[in-house]
Amino acid sequence: MLGIILLYVGMVLISNGIARLYKINDKSIVVMNLFTGGLSLVLNLIAIGYGIVSNQSTEFFFASGTGLLFAFTYLYVAINTIFNLDQRLYGWYSLFVAINAVPAAILCFYGYGGNTFYGIIWLCWGVLWLTGFIENVLKQELGAVVGWIGVIEGIFTAWIPGFLMLINMWPK
Repeated sequence: MLGIILLYVGMVLISNGIARLYKINDKSIVVMNLFTGGLSLVLNLIAIGYGIVSNQSTEFFFASGTGLLFAFTYLYVAINTIFNLDQRLYGWYSLFVAINAVPAAILCFYGYGGNTFYGIIWLCWGVLWLTGFIENVLKQELGAVVGWIGVIEGIFTAWIPGFLMLINMWPK
């Protein structure tokens, strides 16, 4: 399941980054944000339901709990863009997720919910979420660097790992 979600997270990060770099209208990225956020929401809710029914351990729910952070990020971005809403609350949500990325990374470094690769990836994602807080709440324009972070992280923290997971070549 994670490989499927990461494949699309990779695409949405890349497309959001490209949109930023080439100053493409925000409404153009809504569709991919809705698709990716919706896919992540549905798959994580299915996993949670499966975990409840099959009486899984708390570690099982870690992946879905943190996966929902992604689902809500992309849905939040899409809905804010569709309705032209104030982005400040999204900025605060981004700070919440960036803060959660730190213990998620540390846990992965110790083998809970992932491995060292996941830990590094979590720290990278935390940086990207932090840019949402910096720009939307602190009102500090970071420019093209955010677009480049999105593209690079989309490729190396989501697309490639997701694809490798789908072909069973991701390190356990």
